[in-house]
Amino acid sequence: MKAQVIGGVLAIVGLLAGCGTAGQSGQTGGARGGTASPNAIGSIDEGFKIGLLLPESKTARYEKFDRPYITADIKAQCPKCEVVYNNANQDPNQQQQQVDSMLTNGVKILILDAVDAKAIASSVAKAKSQGAKVVAYDRLAGGPVDAYTSFDNLQVGKAQGQALLDAIKAGGDPKRGPVVMVNGSPTDPNAADFKKGAHSVLDGQVTIGKEYDTPDWSPDQANTEAAGAFTALGADKVIGVYAANDGMAGGIARAMQNAGVKKGTPLTGQDAELAAIQRILLGTQTMTIYKPIRPEAKNAAQLAISLATGQGVTGTTTVDNGANSAIPAQIIAPIVVTKENIKDTVIKDGFWKVEEICTAAVKPACVAAGIS
Repeated sequence: MKAQVIGGVLAIVGLLAGCGTAGQSGQTGGARGGTASPNAIGSIDEGFKIGLLLPESKTARYEKFDRPYITADIKAQCPKCEVVYNNANQDPNQQQQQVDSMLTNGVKILILDAVDAKAIASSVAKAKSQGAKVVAYDRLAGGPVDAYTSFDNLQVGKAQGQALLDAIKAGGDPKRGPVVMVNGSPTDPNAADFKKGAHSVLDGQVTIGKEYDTPDWSPDQANTEAAGAFTALGADKVIGVYAANDGMAGGIARAMQNAGVKKGTPLTGQDAELAAIQRILLGTQTMTIYKPIRPEAKNAAQLAISLATGQGVTGTTTVDNGANSAIPAQIIAPIVVTKENIKDTVIKDGFWKVEEICTAAVKPACVAAGIS
């Protein structure tokens, strides 16, 4: 099966081409010390500080991919710029303090991946009042955000739901038993989109026996929730499990094994984490969603630099967070990954190397899947 690209390759190509145009315009006028833009808060010639605020480190992507990609893209476009970095460790109060500290230290442009989109709104408003610009990254923060880049989160949920439904149908009547849904954190607006998208596919097609919204995307909490669901519904009766991301899927997979859920029972995921790719090969997870972080990081860097140098920013669409009804947004298409297309997606893109995936325990499954 070839990579299933939601929204199409052309959308990504067009997006990246749009980013290149913005980058070129961002290196004229105020960006390089010519006639300064009246909206500029920094110049590429002199450099400026860019604050990068990521939400947590339990999910492997943030420290392994997002942080280094964004930092490298900023340095490539603005060699004299300084990246000021903080990770909130899933603590919204800590993230608010980090924003305050950055503003105190003269940071005028923020790339913000919010722990709690609502709680951070006051900090975004404070940044705005002090003349700073805010790029919402991956999650749409509340408050007067200036720009946003992420993935089509509703489509992520639809793709997860469809993959689960297809896998359940392959085993017979999709209403022959209950399905368990373990959604993401109620403080993350993306989680609401994933949930909505999944429900739009699953409602009326399957019987949802138990459903949970999981604080902090906690794998341990997901494990507990799933174990309780299997006890209540009967482990031998459950025919599928929706997990909103791979971290929680890991906790759920353990619960499935411990409870005696039938091996091969469909289980979804998201983020293309290494352990999830290995579970897919071993048959304990059905699919994951691969979100190409490199173009998202490039978008964030370009938006931040364009805003700081007073250049206009555009997006593939606009979004509304309640405080700003027309936020320029650059949205990227996600990709469904199954056992059949691991080689053509995460390996081809260099997201994971064969030697990282194919450890001794997974090697036979890799060989069987044509990965070696």
